[in-house]
Amino acid sequence: MKQTIKLSLVAAAVLALTACNQKAEEKTAKVEEVKLETEVQQQAYGIGASVGNFLQKDMADKKELGIELDQALIMRGFKDALDGNAKLDEAKIREVLTALDSSVREKQTAKAQADAEKNKVEGAEYLAENAKKDGVNVTESGLQYEVLSEGEGKKPVATDIVKVHYKGTLLDGSEFDSSYARNQPATFPLNQVIAGWTEGLQLMAVGSKYKFTIPSELGYGERNLGKIPANSTLVFEVELLEIQEEKEHGHDHDSE
Repeated sequence: MKQTIKLSLVAAAVLALTACNQKAEEKTAKVEEVKLETEVQQQAYGIGASVGNFLQKDMADKKELGIELDQALIMRGFKDALDGNAKLDEAKIREVLTALDSSVREKQTAKAQADAEKNKVEGAEYLAENAKKDGVNVTESGLQYEVLSEGEGKKPVATDIVKVHYKGTLLDGSEFDSSYARNQPATFPLNQVIAGWTEGLQLMAVGSKYKFTIPSELGYGERNLGKIPANSTLVFEVELLEIQEEKEHGHDHDSE
């Protein structure tokens, strides 16, 4: 919390200085060119740009939660403090910023819960429609799969180690993981990944390529993993390249 408060104050200071400079430039109708010729100049500018980027993102995140901070008051607070005439003492500043942090956390929690419920509903609707499409098969667990190409090799069992290429997307098409993008197949024990993969890959013969649509309960459930929000229905295209012996296995848990 102390670091957040300090960084917020520094960022506010940079914003205030920038605003003051802009006002001065408007009065003279002459914009002074920024000089970044020396390393010291670049370092100074870099500090300002760094905290400015932080403040820009921080204020945007708060605005998304319905918290809009008065930029003029941020600048006024900086100026008053610089003049030794701050209207709030340090104890009060800590108090109000701690309260702000608590409010942000509460709103983030509420938003996460609402988003998770929305994802659950949208996932159920998508799965219901997708199940009606030609070529889509639905297992007893609710896993949906399409055969894109069928191989002729062996099928793995849950205790096997498999090597695959895959691409994972959310329902909006955004890609959250891809071994193709890394240009490196993934290798892992089949019983140490999400349930949808453990079940789905056992349906595949080596050399096959399938498309899986995985309900959230067979994926990451209510966990929010950043790129994969809570209750997300997942879509994977998976190629089963080979089944490996454990002594050949190099652990890679990217898809767990």
